[in-house]
Amino acid sequence: MKDLSELKHAEEFSQVERAMLEDIVWHKCDAWILPLCTTFFWLASLDRTNIGNARVAGLQTSLAMSNYQYTVALTVTYLPYIVVEFPSTLLLKHIGPDLMLPAMVTLWGVVCALQGLVNNYSGLLACRFFLGMMEGLDIPEHRFLYLSVVQVVFYLELFSISLFSILGRGCKYGMHQVSAVASTDTLPRVAFFFVSTSLAGAFSGLLAAAINLMNGIGGKPGKAHLPFFLARSSFFFLPHSPEKARFLTERERAYVISTLKHAGSVSEDDDQDGFSWTEVARSAKSPHVWFLAVVFFFSGAILLGLAYFEPTIVAGLGYAGNQAQLMSVPPYAVAFVLSFISAFVSDRYQCRGYTVIFFSLLEVIGFTMFYASTSSHVRYGSLFCTVPGAYGAAPSLITWMANNSAPHTRRATVVAVSFIMTQSGGILATWLLGWLSPSPKYTSATITFTAMSVGIVVFATGNLVYLRRENRLKAEKRERMKKEDEPEGLGDCSAWFIYNL
Repeated sequence: MKDLSELKHAEEFSQVERAMLEDIVWHKCDAWILPLCTTFFWLASLDRTNIGNARVAGLQTSLAMSNYQYTVALTVTYLPYIVVEFPSTLLLKHIGPDLMLPAMVTLWGVVCALQGLVNNYSGLLACRFFLGMMEGLDIPEHRFLYLSVVQVVFYLELFSISLFSILGRGCKYGMHQVSAVASTDTLPRVAFFFVSTSLAGAFSGLLAAAINLMNGIGGKPGKAHLPFFLARSSFFFLPHSPEKARFLTERERAYVISTLKHAGSVSEDDDQDGFSWTEVARSAKSPHVWFLAVVFFFSGAILLGLAYFEPTIVAGLGYAGNQAQLMSVPPYAVAFVLSFISAFVSDRYQCRGYTVIFFSLLEVIGFTMFYASTSSHVRYGSLFCTVPGAYGAAPSLITWMANNSAPHTRRATVVAVSFIMTQSGGILATWLLGWLSPSPKYTSATITFTAMSVGIVVFATGNLVYLRRENRLKAEKRERMKKEDEPEGLGDCSAWFIYNL
């Protein structure tokens, strides 16, 4: 296979050929990459949701755990995840997702199989520790088997081509200035990827029942079979990179690389995409990174808290047994629908920040209802604001962070930071809901989550103001100079890199 890294990025494609290749490449990538990655993430989310359902079904009682011990068991998952997340994200490009993701999913399947042998608290702690480690090494965003989304987001980002925005929406500055719309078509794919979490929450009971039919086959718990099967399959289907994608023709691969370089998703100079501590340090100096780092901490606390404890919250409202399990489903179903709608609205109107703010305000309404009312019906109704609010903002939030950083090392750093902050927020939420804030009122947790929702609005607004100001300054700079006069290697600091709002 020809090494396309030597192709000149200025290789010419006519507009007619670009339009034709766009459709072909998108359909091929959607067919080969997105289903496997989404299924990985769905499996992780299914287990994450099921730990809350398992508690309602008697897990805590059967293992003779106190609330404190249950909270410690949840916390153990976060610690190895946070430690390995950053280095694993930087290693992805060097090892390749075609090897790293399947290998980590296979190891995750081993841990799932061993999980079926747990019959005491110590065994649960050990399983959760290694689950957190596999999660951080593989695909990240949430907890119990939330296979590290960071790497999947990069994988989708790598194959997401912004030609639609280049040709369809137009850009008055020319091809070197199309970074304003870098990877805008990533969002619908990331949305499809992320809504698998709310879908798993909505149908966790039914899915768990179906998977349990496989129990005993090969001496493994039922849900362990899917990771093994998918991991083995993905070794053959997942490509290392666009240059080595077997399902693309040589011309299609050249088109992908050309378009990614035009859009700023990868550097025009391949050496600039190598690891550099200088780029890591530059990421730490970017104000927009820290605006969103705070947002991710708040958002992670709310989302992970609800994911783990929503079934317990529902049970505390007077529902019991199977009724409690079934009543935990509808809020996730609403979140599933709204996540899709919000992603396409955000992509169509290029309003990442406003989408995050809208769903945060929905959370404020929901938590206020839960805190102010004593009616079980009203409090249950509040979950239709808080759960969709937490899940609906996720696709826009992660793409907002990833799209506004370049080159690769800088983007890898900021996305790793975002997920580390998410997991750190999850630790706080776990202790708030599991130990510090007694059920069924959860007064301290509700007040804290309300304040965090307001904080998301404040910091997201601050980020919008900052990015709008930077884009204005860059526009003025472009009027005074030519791109050839600008120093190389500026990444997202370049006047020709326009931030997504």
